[in-house]
Amino acid sequence: MPVVIEKNIPFRDMHTWVRVTEPDHPTTGALPIIVLHGGPGMAHNYVKNISGLADETGRTVIHYDQVGCGRSTHLPEAPADFWTPELFVEEFHNLILHLGISEYHLLGQSWGGMLAAEIAVRRPVGLQSLLICNSPASMPLWLEGANDLRGALPAFVSAALSSHEAAGTTEDPEYLQAVDIFYSKHVCRMNPMPTDFQESVDQMEADPTVYFTMNGPNEFSVIGSLREWSIIPRLSQIEVPTLVAAGEFDEATPKTWQPFLENIPNAISHVFPDASHCVHLEHPTEFRQVIGSFIQRFDWPITTPTTAPAAQEKEHVNDSTSRLA
Repeated sequence: MPVVIEKNIPFRDMHTWVRVTEPDHPTTGALPIIVLHGGPGMAHNYVKNISGLADETGRTVIHYDQVGCGRSTHLPEAPADFWTPELFVEEFHNLILHLGISEYHLLGQSWGGMLAAEIAVRRPVGLQSLLICNSPASMPLWLEGANDLRGALPAFVSAALSSHEAAGTTEDPEYLQAVDIFYSKHVCRMNPMPTDFQESVDQMEADPTVYFTMNGPNEFSVIGSLREWSIIPRLSQIEVPTLVAAGEFDEATPKTWQPFLENIPNAISHVFPDASHCVHLEHPTEFRQVIGSFIQRFDWPITTPTTAPAAQEKEHVNDSTSRLA
């Protein structure tokens, strides 16, 4: 069984809670992988099963709760301009400094992938590969994709969403039910929802400060500080091999992640069939196999070319809305 260590890392006048999973049988040269959760403000619980990579690949897997959520410091009274991508980039570097990590792989899911890209464009020493999972390259593109998906919903669902948003009655049960229908198609297609996922939802709803401030009330009503965020102009600065992963029915539609492929040298994609935004929960074994296969090419010492292989990955789902029914 892997060894799990949990501790708090000091960060400014706060703390970052971290969970380190050590493999029972380490593989020589297998570098640690650091997992960035989404939200923002959706603690690590729902991506915890990625720790299976520890024994499957013989490497250390590191999760942490970003400040403002989970078991890290909560700051419900912090002003809106406190919550910025730069804050979380700084927190990440503080974390690896305290853990003494010099070389690593970086995986981000949803907002975590956006944060991973923010880290990678700064060309940090030690980053060996980047995995952007279920993430947009810009929030305007994310909103375009969300509107495409909403247009493919049954008419009564789409009408309920639009009418309640216009009226400002987004707490109405009819609206919340319509949101759940969208989520069941494009966020997590499992019924019932996995416990790990529900734990992240529950803690976010208990303290929605970060999510509401940076995102907004739900996944497709982005009115927070990230609403104009885009990393597209800076993507060419990413130098490491990059895997862009998504689900066939993902709320991160192909138009949202295509800029990663077009602008990052050595970037490839993998689309998981019959999966949505939480493919790591829906198809955990396949997900970890794809991730593990990719990162082992860039472990130490590297015995293969330092460019990402381009030929054998699955082709894109170019029109995800046409596949919905």
